[in-house]
Amino acid sequence: MRTNAPLARTAAALLAAGLLISGCSGGSSPDPSAQSSLDSSAQDALKTYYAQQLKWRECGVPGFECSTLKAPLDYTKPGDGEIKLAVSRKKATGPGGRIGSLLVNPGGPGGSAIEYLQAYAALAYPAPVRARYDMVAVDPRGVARSEPVECLDDKEMDAYTQTDVTPDDAREQDQLVAAYKEFSQSCEKRSARILPHVSTVEAARDMDLLREVLGDGKLHYVGASYGTFLGSTYAELYPDRTGRLVLDGAMDPSLPAEQMNLDQTAGFETAFKAFAEDCVKESDCPLGTTSPEDASRRLSAFFEELDAKPIPAGDRKLGESLATTGVIAAMYDEGAWPQLRDALTSAMKDNDGSGLLLLSDSYYEREPDGKYGNIMFANAAVNCLDLPAAFTSPDQVEKAAPDFRKASPVFGEGLAWAGLTCAYWPEKPTGSAHRIEAKGAAPLLVVGTTRDPATPYKWAESLADQLATGTLLTYDGDGHTAYGRGSDCIDTAINRYLLQGKVPEDGKRC
Repeated sequence: MRTNAPLARTAAALLAAGLLISGCSGGSSPDPSAQSSLDSSAQDALKTYYAQQLKWRECGVPGFECSTLKAPLDYTKPGDGEIKLAVSRKKATGPGGRIGSLLVNPGGPGGSAIEYLQAYAALAYPAPVRARYDMVAVDPRGVARSEPVECLDDKEMDAYTQTDVTPDDAREQDQLVAAYKEFSQSCEKRSARILPHVSTVEAARDMDLLREVLGDGKLHYVGASYGTFLGSTYAELYPDRTGRLVLDGAMDPSLPAEQMNLDQTAGFETAFKAFAEDCVKESDCPLGTTSPEDASRRLSAFFEELDAKPIPAGDRKLGESLATTGVIAAMYDEGAWPQLRDALTSAMKDNDGSGLLLLSDSYYEREPDGKYGNIMFANAAVNCLDLPAAFTSPDQVEKAAPDFRKASPVFGEGLAWAGLTCAYWPEKPTGSAHRIEAKGAAPLLVVGTTRDPATPYKWAESLADQLATGTLLTYDGDGHTAYGRGSDCIDTAINRYLLQGKVPEDGKRC
């Protein structure tokens, strides 16, 4: 399961525009984490990347400009090939003195930072922040405009998203395993060059390269969801270059994949209960008006019906897998609850699955013409490098499934089997679960939402505790992430940190 900023904020990007100028150097030395073990020729190659100048150009939307950053494909062998990374920015608007660049990332992994910048962050972040920062985004390696990981074609992806992820017997288990294998093999076939080099560590090194090329001595950053792992990884690698980092909807880097999946399963159950409590108060709730527990049972029964017999959804069909994804997609933002209520009404009462299918398509970034973005490909590619697989065999899934069903009677079974995705990945993981302390970094702001479905609140508590200079800011509410979601208390605290470098009182709640 991926994590990302709410769906409304990762909508299709606007086209961009800008000026042709060159960046300047901030004067710090190249990547110390990659440089120490390199020979002199490799160190010289790395220095060349740090000394490059960006050429900005028009890219379609007034106020924005775009460029291409060159980075080593392999930081351990910087002279052996490069990868091109797409960058966009909107310059500080004033008034007030420019603080520097503010990089943003919406999460995923696999979410396009440039889409997030151009469609939301550079337009809707609080005006005082946009006034004093150049708003900047780089699509991480393997994502969207930055040499995207490619796997299944569109028709194959349609079939993959309909795969039964709650197998009832050995035959259906074999079909699911075959689907995971086909997915992995297609990624290797179409993306073999970059597949070993899309880890979070490498993406963090790219951010330091961009920081230098932009002329900033410190990295200032707002990361949402998975973006918090990217940000905390940067702080771990470069504590002395870390500026003001907002880590909103925090991930816990100390957890192995199985525990992360289990925690996230419980998080979606918490979010669904909040939705159900809201729904059953309405006389037209499609899940009944008795209790959240009854709503849960009714939804589970509906999923079972779809497993046996999909229903029409325009010129397509809605089965259990797509319906489940549609419900999960609406859990990211309580603003989507009315849409989900209408979609469930149409599906359960009118035998029309098009509403749930629309929600599912938004999650998978499937366009109306049937074309997919690469978010699900990049998501798997990064996750499978960052951590060893949650499970390596169907037997392991079956053993763990009772814990997942306990965590969520509605979603547990499917999310348990989703933990098998990386079992057949062609590249071995390069990362492992570990605590991140980032000793020596400037004060870091960790933000957690109490009923966050995708990044459970306890992850924010844990990350704030791990970071040597971490401060926890809590939003008591629903939905995924907190900044810019309507809480003046949260926004004021984050704005003060970004503009003045002052963290709120540790443990502040809004």
